Amino acid sequence: QVQLVESGGGLVQAGGSLRLSCAASGRTLNRNTMGWFRRAPGKEREFVAALDGSDGSTYYLDSVKGRFTISRDNTPNTVYLQMNSLNPEDTAVYYCAGSVGTWYPIRENEWYYWGQGTQVTVSS
Repeated sequence: QVQLVESGGGLVQAGGSLRLSCAASGRTLNRNTMGWFRRAPGKEREFVAALDGSDGSTYYLDSVKGRFTISRDNTPNTVYLQMNSLNPEDTAVYYCAGSVGTWYPIRENEWYYWGQGTQVTVSS
C-alpha cells in the first residue's frame, strides 16, 4: 500500500517562497511520473506540475512557469515543489500525486496515488 505524505505548507506573504515535500512509503515510486495538483476555495482541482518518470522532463501550469520547480530525490523517495514569488492566487490545498506509469502525459485515472494535501496560504 503506497502512502504519500505532503509537508511544507503554511502561511507566507506575497513574494515569498515555500518548498513542499511529498514522501512516498510502501513501495518505491522512483520511476513513476509524479505530480502536484491544487484546489483553491470554490474551485476545481487543477494540475500544477509533473515530472516524467522516464526522462525527467517537467511540465507546468502556465501561471506557475518560471516560479515553481518540481524535482525528486530518489534516495528518500521524495518529490518536491519549490514555489517562489508566491501570490495570493496560489492559495490552495496542494496535493501530491503518483501515477501508475513512467510516461507523460498522464490520463486522469492514471493518477493513482494521492496525498492528503497541505495548505498553502499567501497573504497580500
